Amino acid sequence: MSTQDLQYGSAAKGRRILVTGADGLVGSWLTARLVSIGAEVTVLRRPRQKLSALDLNASEAEFETLHGDLLDHALLEIELGKRRIETVVHLAAQATVGPAKLSPRATFESNVLGTWNVLEAARLNQVAAVVVASSDTAYGPSTELPYTEAMALEASHPYDASKAAADIIARSYWSTFGLPVAVTRMANLYGGGDPNRSRLVPETAAAIIAGRAPVIRSDGSPERDFLYVADAVEAYLAILDLLDDGIGAGEAFNAGSGVPLRAIEIVETMCRLADVEPTVDVRGTGVPEGELGRHWIDSTKLRSLSGWEPKVGLEEGLALTLDWYRKHPEVLVD
Repeated sequence: MSTQDLQYGSAAKGRRILVTGADGLVGSWLTARLVSIGAEVTVLRRPRQKLSALDLNASEAEFETLHGDLLDHALLEIELGKRRIETVVHLAAQATVGPAKLSPRATFESNVLGTWNVLEAARLNQVAAVVVASSDTAYGPSTELPYTEAMALEASHPYDASKAAADIIARSYWSTFGLPVAVTRMANLYGGGDPNRSRLVPETAAAIIAGRAPVIRSDGSPERDFLYVADAVEAYLAILDLLDDGIGAGEAFNAGSGVPLRAIEIVETMCRLADVEPTVDVRGTGVPEGELGRHWIDSTKLRSLSGWEPKVGLEEGLALTLDWYRKHPEVLVD
């Protein structure tokens, strides 16, 4: 995280914070960052068989572990009170389009009911601030780009719809119950620690390390907005600071680079940085079913309120990511 100007996090220092989804990419980096600025962090973890990003990105951080599941509302309500949690950052979710289509019930249980359980536990324990991870995909397809927070959520597939529903439920807890909650709608996040090979950056890193052609599930044309994980972490801290100042409750915040890039461009850039031939194994035609062909977001709102903006450029971020996976190739094992 040395590439960041560490200017955010005053609202987290000395606070008792629960992070759900800490085993994931953003959660692992955020946990390490929160501990580094003096927060007392508890992470919610389910039993895992595989090495997680938290084991690597926050291995030296001092945090407490709460073993449990988002669907166990009683556990959440009791533990938030017992641990006197002051802030919740809710990142846990079923976060992949393919499994969402195959198992919509499990996806809605995790993303909608799980979020509702967290919000209820926070409300009943009078938590001072909650930030819930939504997604830029919650906006759904649109010919008007980039997405702004004023646009309607028009998701049309199980994953997108689950995030849109959780997004709306979360914001309702401010307007109805006065729970200070904000929602993030972030671009495609990348960085060291994402083991999901169905995503473009981890798959390309795995291919480069293995000496094979990266697999692309589309024809390479879909355009996305990519944000490096350290920049995403600073966005979360900036939003917590805003809530602490009485700003942003009940609102959504976009965070992204605002620069649309085609999938093939990401692969070619990573190959060039690794000094390998940019051969691609194209296994799709057009856009994969259930995904959006073009989407990127406008982060003007967060920038104007907090000064946040991405600090890590694409090439620097991809180089850092490749370096991380070279040091930890075990997370890319099938």
